[in-house]
Amino acid sequence: MAGPRHLPPCPPHVYVHVPFCARRCAYCDFSIAVRREVPASRFIDAIKAEVVTRAIGPAVSGVGSIYFGGGTPSKLGPEIANLTELISTTAGVSASSIGEITVEANPEDISVGVVASWRDAGVNRVSLGVQTFDPAVLSWMHRTHTVEQVAEAVQILVGSGLDNISLDLIFALPDSLGRDWRRDLDRALELAPKHVSLYGLTVEPHTPLSRWTERGRLSGASEERYEAEFLEADRVLGAAGFLHYEVSNYALSGFEAQHNSAYWAEAEYLGLGPSAHGFDGETRRWNQREYARWLERVEAGQDPMEGEETLWPAERAAERIYLGLRTAKGLRATEEEFARARGWIDQGWARRERDRLVLTPLGWLRLDSLAAGLI
Repeated sequence: MAGPRHLPPCPPHVYVHVPFCARRCAYCDFSIAVRREVPASRFIDAIKAEVVTRAIGPAVSGVGSIYFGGGTPSKLGPEIANLTELISTTAGVSASSIGEITVEANPEDISVGVVASWRDAGVNRVSLGVQTFDPAVLSWMHRTHTVEQVAEAVQILVGSGLDNISLDLIFALPDSLGRDWRRDLDRALELAPKHVSLYGLTVEPHTPLSRWTERGRLSGASEERYEAEFLEADRVLGAAGFLHYEVSNYALSGFEAQHNSAYWAEAEYLGLGPSAHGFDGETRRWNQREYARWLERVEAGQDPMEGEETLWPAERAAERIYLGLRTAKGLRATEEEFARARGWIDQGWARRERDRLVLTPLGWLRLDSLAAGLI
């Protein structure tokens, strides 16, 4: 049932940005707050304050997904349950009715008690930040878990009945690290995940990785090796039964990420927490990036929004093209668009499936330039 008219209804998908981390990873440029002791209660009270300030009402037709991202949401431990209750109460639904509730987690945060509290609160999916199974590379990345803790975390999750597990890996690391990419893929498959996300390493400004690169201490992977590792992952995971359903994501049938899929389908979503983005179907808004500033605003009873933009028809058309091309479903294309993409098909970068233009893995490696060609 919809709430009072003056209350904007809770969108069908909710993202909560939890910024806390034990340490900043070498490649990370996300909005994080490094804390030895995580102020969980204060953070949850601040999320409540943001919900109140923005006067969010009950959802019109339920909530399909909640995603706790970061940062490291697992640093909140069992307090995740309080956030789940807050969102479901605000939306006027029960947590058990929400199709997917995901927590991003570091392996070292997983324990039997914490997982039980998540499961009882309705969490039914966990995304583990593994990145690599090479101990020396984990150290170089500034990761805070060990290789052994990855297997231990998976064992605890599966043993607790929370077996919808996604593993994150990073490819195209500097040559000097000597990382064995095929071995990492095999190690990941040994853990029998339902989903795997792969991200090519990029050098972002103002990160330790950026400083090391500027000082000449390392150089990134070549374009040839980036392509080779991307295609190797496609072959290895495809042979293991995984569908490469989006440029960076693989899933066993039925385990595609519902929350992220909503983004690619241009669904409406609510963003809570520092740097979180939201979209109401026409306007995109985003919160203050820095945790301290976001916290100051919400504790003062102010909307923490940093900016917003309305997507006009031309911008919506551009997003339709880009988002469509990045998924295995492809873009519902016009005959004019098919004509402009004829060269891609000839090059093996795309194929036509009835009224849809679908990129191949080779095409996904050129996603930005190909999308720009249609836009």
